[in-house]
Amino acid sequence: MGPLFSSNERIIAEFFRIIFQPFIFSGLVCYVISVTLWIAALSKVPVSIAYPMLSIGYVVNAIAAHYLLGEGLTLQKALGIGVIIIGVLLLTE
Repeated sequence: MGPLFSSNERIIAEFFRIIFQPFIFSGLVCYVISVTLWIAALSKVPVSIAYPMLSIGYVVNAIAAHYLLGEGLTLQKALGIGVIIIGVLLLTE
């Protein structure tokens, strides 16, 4: 993408050039969707239940990294995933 801002005159144009890069734009769209879902979840569920559910993202991330990116799933990681799952289950019961 080159230098972030080459001159003050082009700062707005370069800002939009960066924002509309496919990966940046996709990330921003995903962030907007996640904030919308988070607000919707908080309107239905207490924070004490909803917030721990976010840790399920760590579990999904570790499993996806193993299958999609070939990262190792060590015993230590598997135990950590198990602890997270048990913790979430205890909080939701």
